[in-house]
Amino acid sequence: MSAIPIFMISDSIGETARSVVSAVAAQFPQSVPLKIQRFPFVTDQSTLVPILKDAQQEQAIIVTTLVNRPLQQSVTEFCQAHNLTLIDLLSSLTTAISDRSQTDSLETPGSLRKLDEHYFHRISAMEFAVRYDDGKEPRGLLEADIVLLGVSRTSKTPLSMYLANQNYRVANLPLIPGVPLPKELFKVPTHKIIGLTMPLQTLLKIRTERLATLGLPQTTNYSAATSVSDELAYAQQLFDTLGATVINVADRSIEETASLIQTMI
Repeated sequence: MSAIPIFMISDSIGETARSVVSAVAAQFPQSVPLKIQRFPFVTDQSTLVPILKDAQQEQAIIVTTLVNRPLQQSVTEFCQAHNLTLIDLLSSLTTAISDRSQTDSLETPGSLRKLDEHYFHRISAMEFAVRYDDGKEPRGLLEADIVLLGVSRTSKTPLSMYLANQNYRVANLPLIPGVPLPKELFKVPTHKIIGLTMPLQTLLKIRTERLATLGLPQTTNYSAATSVSDELAYAQQLFDTLGATVINVADRSIEETASLIQTMI
């Protein structure tokens, strides 16, 4: 048996047609040979016409994912005139939704791919936030869009993840007096550095509640007023040295703080 020619024509990369054709081809044994050709980025008649003539020459099955209506109409008319088999993967559903919603489709090639790119970029940003959370791998400070600094319990991690969900690559670093700072921090552009702080009494309350939740004793430096005050003073001194933008996160939701940061960077 000679190979059955299949022409996939798209005004984007043709991934939708490829997936469908591959799924269908998998249902047939290898004794049914297919000659599959993909023609991406077909956006005008001058590109389309030679492809259709080649399809006629080979008596190919034509599979289209064209969002441009005039181009699809040209393919439809050509196939009808030359008795070619046409599988139009988009028009029927597009028309049905358009009719039901009384709304015209965008007819923008590659819209799904753009959505996919946005999705994968967001996933990448979230993976970045996890990888460089809490000072892990200091080199991430130089690759980040935003660097969050703050003492413990100033919402660095949840804020990092929220911003990552907005497609920002975020690294955060806990500030602990006596613990050396990574040299990479001092190479980060000032506009990327955000210092998170809050009043002493607010932080004391949060830490005390945290210890209680964990069932730990309250008699530690973690919730001692003097120690916490020293931490906040140390953090503020570093913010001043780095020229960081400082945000008081007390009484602010993660969403509010993130929104504020987005207006600052």
